[in-house]
Amino acid sequence: MSKTLTMTQGNPLRLLVVFSLPLMFGNVFQQLYAVVDTAIVGRGVGIDALAALGSVDWLNWMMLGIATGFTQGFSVRVAQKFGENNQKDLQLYMGQSALAAVVLAALCLLLGQLALPVFLHFLRVPEALYSMAILYTRILFGAIPVVFLYNYASAMLRAVGNSKTPLLAMVVASVTNIALDIIAVFGLGWGIAGAAAATVCAQGVSVVICVVKIYRTPQLRFYKQNLHPQWDILKDLFKLGFPAAIKNLMIAIGGMAVMAVVNAFDTTFIAGFTASNKLYGLLEIAALSYGHAIITYVGQNYGAMRFDRIRSGMKSATVLALATSLVIAALMFLFGRPITMLFISTENPAEALMAGNVAYTYLCVMAGCLPVLYMLYLLLSALQGLGDMIRPMVSGFLELAMRLSVVVAVAVTGYANGIFGAEVAAWIGATIYLGFHYRKFIKKIQA
Repeated sequence: MSKTLTMTQGNPLRLLVVFSLPLMFGNVFQQLYAVVDTAIVGRGVGIDALAALGSVDWLNWMMLGIATGFTQGFSVRVAQKFGENNQKDLQLYMGQSALAAVVLAALCLLLGQLALPVFLHFLRVPEALYSMAILYTRILFGAIPVVFLYNYASAMLRAVGNSKTPLLAMVVASVTNIALDIIAVFGLGWGIAGAAAATVCAQGVSVVICVVKIYRTPQLRFYKQNLHPQWDILKDLFKLGFPAAIKNLMIAIGGMAVMAVVNAFDTTFIAGFTASNKLYGLLEIAALSYGHAIITYVGQNYGAMRFDRIRSGMKSATVLALATSLVIAALMFLFGRPITMLFISTENPAEALMAGNVAYTYLCVMAGCLPVLYMLYLLLSALQGLGDMIRPMVSGFLELAMRLSVVVAVAVTGYANGIFGAEVAAWIGATIYLGFHYRKFIKKIQA
């Protein structure tokens, strides 16, 4: 019998911690291989390769964001059916979600490969970096179905309270990726293509682990009749998944607009910006984990009509998130400079120093506003767990507007360091908006 976790009873704080910790460790390993991947490229191939990788960061995040948006949206209904103890509908939504994920993966694969030159033109990738950037991205885009499958499988497991299997998948994938990175870049001399190939192989390993666990989980068992298209169910799923995917798409477009401005500066600035962008993944590890926990917690309790537990759980999550964000921020202020320098390798000490200064300055700006980011994740996830996907989608448009306002200001003034405020401005605007609507929703369901 596979393990699931019912969040409709028991201490909310304990449940959130128990559920979040495996996800957190899994995300640590996921970010570890992203960081090591970047460090190996920066040191094993050079500062130009590091800049090329960074120049398309948001493009890769866009495809990942679409995959996670849809699959997280699909998992909301599965979590609610699990909370209702409605096994028949749970398995029906599982099967229909799988169909939707397959179609979406095929469409994104086709669009990604055909439109890649257009995307790179929009990003204003420098000519000196173009060949490396397009090669790296084509390889990653070739694995879009793998990305969809992993996110689908891990989202379904989390919906029924299984956060340990995604942890195992990430640990194994991270070790695999690091080992293959070293072999491909340093051993075989494949350069940036080797780093991309290693990432794809590691993603494949994580998929296998999650799919095997789904097969062995009775609650998530597939039945043939559930794999035939049922348009009312598919419509409901897309109502949940589409807004979340659009939200992520808007964030990605804003990020690409930021990167288009960054790409207009010199290679050392791009490399320094890239180094901190990779560490951004480490900054948000706990926030992502708490967010996944809140989606499951709120979804299950909403399905069980335990509205009192939703409010108490959010209070516990807020204390947990703020305390975590302050600790991480302090660590970045203290140790951020030597950490960022791990990514930067150049024969010119002056270039290394300039890139390091850019990286550390940007890192400090983000770390100082980390509590805002953590509250953003909690509020966003709570509304998704409640089944409200429209407000999170609107928050994505708001983030886009905030990022673009900073982009325009930097483009007009030419003040390069001003671009560091784009992320922070987006966080603040979205958090205020989501906080207002979360309070409104809670008052409505408890009336």
